[in-house]
Amino acid sequence: MKVERITAGWLPGLRDDEVQWHVLPFEHGAEPEGLRLEVSVPVLTAAQMQALAQRVREAADRHLRAMPVAGIIDAIDRVIARLLDRSDPFRREAEAWLPVVSGYDADMVRLGLTGFFKTFRAAQLRRFVAEDFANPAVLDGFQPVPKGGAVRAFGPDLLVHVWAGNVPALSLWSLVCGLLVKAPSIGKLASAEPLFAGWFARLLAEVHPPLAECLAVVWWSGAGGDAGLGAEGAAALYGQADTVLAYGGNDTLAALRQRLPVTTRFLPHGHKLGFGLVGASALDTLKAPAVARLAAWDVMRYDQQGCYSPHVFYVERGAPVPPRAFADYLAAELVNLQQRFARRPLELEEGAAVARWQQAVEWGSGDQELIGPVDAPWSVAYGDSLQALAPTALYRTISVVGVDRLDDVVPVVSAQRVFLQTAGIAASPEELYRLAGLLGAAGVTRICAIGAMSMPEAGWHHDGRFNLIDLVRMTEIEQSAEAAAQPFAPYAD
Repeated sequence: MKVERITAGWLPGLRDDEVQWHVLPFEHGAEPEGLRLEVSVPVLTAAQMQALAQRVREAADRHLRAMPVAGIIDAIDRVIARLLDRSDPFRREAEAWLPVVSGYDADMVRLGLTGFFKTFRAAQLRRFVAEDFANPAVLDGFQPVPKGGAVRAFGPDLLVHVWAGNVPALSLWSLVCGLLVKAPSIGKLASAEPLFAGWFARLLAEVHPPLAECLAVVWWSGAGGDAGLGAEGAAALYGQADTVLAYGGNDTLAALRQRLPVTTRFLPHGHKLGFGLVGASALDTLKAPAVARLAAWDVMRYDQQGCYSPHVFYVERGAPVPPRAFADYLAAELVNLQQRFARRPLELEEGAAVARWQQAVEWGSGDQELIGPVDAPWSVAYGDSLQALAPTALYRTISVVGVDRLDDVVPVVSAQRVFLQTAGIAASPEELYRLAGLLGAAGVTRICAIGAMSMPEAGWHHDGRFNLIDLVRMTEIEQSAEAAAQPFAPYAD
């Protein structure tokens, strides 16, 4: 088996020989022709982590905080332009190695990266900032406000990112947010995807070296870091951070919250449940196959690992194409997509989870049935009576449920309010807005077209919150202070 080695992370001010390194192994393909990739990730002591935090803070004071947001956007745009260039060495590295560490189909990764990177071009970033700030100039200095006085937005003194590895390049989102609010950042690599954040930092160092000094990328075992490799360094970093932005499982995030000082701002993004609604207006013999094709793409992308991925499609009766036929269309499209983007080989535990889900469908007391072979790399369950919104086993397992009216779905999904995020809708404009009002009241925070569920727009309100406003604190100069300053002006005498 061929062995390749990559050094991950980004440690401004630290030499490689000063740091302990831990190897994360990834195997791709069977022996003897297969490949073993060994990714070395940096494990820092408490003293090294404290020094690193101080260094990125000082770099941010020198470079980042004084830089106009327009200049930061320009630098990010130049990085993204290179990542979109398939001849660029960094893009070639991403296309070569992200499929190895993630196990996803190489073409799926290639297309996913391109679609993802396009949302971070300059025009999209300007919209992103404008979405959160009516006057983006508040990030650069004090700006007048209608009530009198002035206001300015300040980013965190130290922003810590804890990334998940379920979707390649997920770290880009929070890294860009940190730069836009001018925050010095230290990110913790996910063991399942330890590559992209370091590549981004290295590419930023080529495009704009001072900005790259304002961030670092490290690793320790587990998100919380309360035990295992790097535990002392993790504790030291958490003790210094004033804001922690974390992605991961709900249990992991709950444990991490317990480790943080009560004064630390904690912004968690945990497990969510996505679902789709297909109205009768989208189910004639021409529209229904097209909608099923789009739905299959939402199921296929990254094997439903995103928080926005669908688990259930509720399909309305009373149209030329009934819900059961829609389920058949969806199954046929998943067959086609398997030919183009093969599902990654499942680990033993993952395969067992799929088998348990299939057995629950077949042996359950309801009216659900499985469509297609049990051993296929996809699985569609169809039920003809209203069922609760519940997670599938992922890995291209999806439920289709026939309903008399889409309105009937609302009380069912509202039972999962704390887990709701994305709803994909195929319906007429009037139905869209009526359903959107009902779903928003039930807890849904993002409503999009079917086919776009796993491709959020730039500036979307992740989990119904603000990406940038949640990171900043606002400092106000009240009108009284302005008035009180007037007598002390040189012209007042």
